[in-house]
Amino acid sequence: MSAENDTPAGRPRGSARPGYSFDVKLWKVTKTGRKSRPWRLRWVVAGRVHGETFTTLALAESRRSELWQAMNRRGEAFEIESGLPESEVRAASEAAEAADAEPPLRWFEFCRKYMAGRWRTAAAKTREGTADGLAAVTLAMVKRGDDAPDDETLRLAFRWGIVPANAGEDPPAELKAAYHWVTTTDRPLGDLADTEVFEDVLYRLSYKLDGTPAASDTYKRRRRALNTALEHAVVVGELPENPLQRVRRKHVGSNDVVDRRVLVNAVQARQLLTAVSYVGSWDRCRGRRLVAFYAVLYYAGLRPAEAVGLRLLDCHLPESGWGTLTLRETRPVSGKQWTDSGERHDRRGLKAREVSADRPVPIPPVLVTILRTHLKEFGLAKEGRVFGNERGGVVGSSTYWRVWEEARTYGLPPESLASPLAGRPYDLRHACITRWLNAGVPIAEVARRVGNSPEVIHRRYHGCIDGHEQLANQQISRALELEGDIL
Repeated sequence: MSAENDTPAGRPRGSARPGYSFDVKLWKVTKTGRKSRPWRLRWVVAGRVHGETFTTLALAESRRSELWQAMNRRGEAFEIESGLPESEVRAASEAAEAADAEPPLRWFEFCRKYMAGRWRTAAAKTREGTADGLAAVTLAMVKRGDDAPDDETLRLAFRWGIVPANAGEDPPAELKAAYHWVTTTDRPLGDLADTEVFEDVLYRLSYKLDGTPAASDTYKRRRRALNTALEHAVVVGELPENPLQRVRRKHVGSNDVVDRRVLVNAVQARQLLTAVSYVGSWDRCRGRRLVAFYAVLYYAGLRPAEAVGLRLLDCHLPESGWGTLTLRETRPVSGKQWTDSGERHDRRGLKAREVSADRPVPIPPVLVTILRTHLKEFGLAKEGRVFGNERGGVVGSSTYWRVWEEARTYGLPPESLASPLAGRPYDLRHACITRWLNAGVPIAEVARRVGNSPEVIHRRYHGCIDGHEQLANQQISRALELEGDIL
């Protein structure tokens, strides 16, 4: 390796104070052979070798230039113990003194500031998901004791406390003790570097309150919320690094593939839609006014939040033939505390699309007839929406869930009630997509109609497409016959 002496020609040598030396040699950047940080810079201070590794050559050369200027331009002595120029040692010491003078930022205050910063630009569902993920981690970031409130109450108190509108307000009476505990026994943010604390954080991400493993989607959502928050902490200088980046969870394969057991056939779907009409008393029409709601999920592949926001001006319903639903917005339910309007349903554009984008979906004559019948019997809800509750308001998720659960008891045989068959209203959308794929509709066109990417459709529904195995066997048999391997 080549080296450069610390003193160029003509520069006078001075005497360094104890612990420092002008005897510095700087070597050239070399390759280490490592994949993560392949570039290494080494230098010698009073016979002691120091070094750093870098992810890119440019970073290594930049650091070498900094040390070279400290040696030759500014004539600094280097600390023998750390190998750093005197100016860098002094700056680090001043920063440490400043940090010691200020109390460390605590977990709850960090989360409150972080949520306040993201609130204006985040959707209601994003706000709620972030709060839920950070609430799970909070159980590891507060000190525990015999008099600590239960975990569920601590989570509720945290979720209440980080809503910006609640800053400075007194918590509800049932959350007062838990809120006091969260805000007074929470750990400093820097405690995430403690191995024992961080192991508990990882546990809280992966498990539910009853100790059973959380669903993969739940784990991913919580981890994503925490990771984004910790990346923000690094950017603003509250953490030196994101500890979550050091953790790699073993990948055991995707489990977001649609379960074939939830899919209904045409006969079962018609039986369930008929059963919906029998839910509730005939005069209140609780079930009958939702028959068309479930029908648009089954025949058009809409998401429930898209069906909730469907308006008459979005519908082309001719007297005969195919019609069209042009989707322009969704009404996901989040909760009053997470929306800007104070209503339970947020008003958003279509999922994964620009705010002004729409999505036309052709609908078959059977659905056109169902929608025309629905409008004739129940009329329009408020804001010109096709579906509404008894008062014309937005159909709540709890409402269409309860009706569906009751309809399953009427429309399915007893042996199927305990099965996952059509266990959720959303499973009607899965059945619609599967039916289109089995009918031979190209994946790209299915993706366009339902508002997914072709990659998502292929990944989630590849196990639900019938006939492919038989077709593949026939093709292989023909090839074997041509080769003479089948008599």
